[in-house]
Amino acid sequence: MNQQALIGAGLGLRGPHVATVLGCTPRVGWWETHSENYFGGGEPVAALERVRERYPVSLHGVGLGLGSVEAPDGDHLKQLAALVARIEPALVSEHLCWNRSGSRYFNDLLPVPRVEGALELVARHIDATQNALGRPILIENVSAYVAFERELCTEAEMLGELVARTGCGVLLDLNNLYVNALNLGVDPLAELARLPRHCIREMHVAGFEWLDTTAIDSHGAPVCDAVWALLDAALDRFGPTPVLLERDTNLPPLDELLQEYAQVEARVEAATARMAAKASRSAEEATC
Repeated sequence: MNQQALIGAGLGLRGPHVATVLGCTPRVGWWETHSENYFGGGEPVAALERVRERYPVSLHGVGLGLGSVEAPDGDHLKQLAALVARIEPALVSEHLCWNRSGSRYFNDLLPVPRVEGALELVARHIDATQNALGRPILIENVSAYVAFERELCTEAEMLGELVARTGCGVLLDLNNLYVNALNLGVDPLAELARLPRHCIREMHVAGFEWLDTTAIDSHGAPVCDAVWALLDAALDRFGPTPVLLERDTNLPPLDELLQEYAQVEARVEAATARMAAKASRSAEEATC
C-alpha cells in the first residue's frame, strides 16, 4: 500500500458512515478521519484499511496537544506512528493547541497564547512528533473564544514561523478563521495574506452554531456563505489545494452530506479554471 496524494475535494469519514462507504463506494476524492478513533487496532482499523484500499486517506489528530507545556505523550506518539505505518496516509495533521497540564487532560482544543517562549516550545514538540513519525505533519489553526494580552504575533504569523523552523505544513481551517472573526474581530483576509503561499497543504470548511452571542465551532451545521467566500479567496491566493468538508455533530445521512460535498468540488474546480485562465492570459501577454 503506497501513499497517494490528495487532489481536489475530500470528506470527513465518521463511524456511522463507514459501512455505507465500503458498501457503495461513493464518488469522493479522499477521506479524512480522526487518528485517535483508530488507536488500539481491531475492527475499526481493519475497516479503515479497506477504505484506504479504495481511496486516499488523511489522518487528523485531535489529542496530541502540541502547545502543552509538557512534551508530546510518548504512548500517544507510539500509537499514532503505528497507525501511520499501517494506513500510509497522504497527510497527517494536528492542531495548534494545548490540552493538558500535568496529569490532567482537557477535552477542548485550547488556543496557544502567542507570548514569549511559546513559539520555541511548539516548534520543539513539532520536531519531536515529526521525528517519531518519520515525516512532516500539518498544523491547523483553531477556534478561540478569548483573546490574550501582550501577544507577540497573529496566529497566521506564528504558523508561518513554525513552518520555517520545523518544515511542517499548514492545514488552514476557514471555519475556525471565520469564527475568530465573529468572536474576536480577527480580519480573516489579512490572516490569509500573512500566510506564506507555499505552506498551505490542506484546507477545511465546516459549519458553526450560535450560543447566545458567541459563535461555536461545532462542525454541526452546513457551511455558511461567508466561509464559502473565504474558500474562494484562499484558493485564489494559495492555488489548487485539497479541501475537506467536515461534519462532526448533527450528522446527516451520507447522501445529504454528499450534496454539500459537491459544492466543495465545484468551488475547487472553478478556482482551478480561474488559475488556468489567468496563466493563459499571462502567457499571451508575454508573447505580445
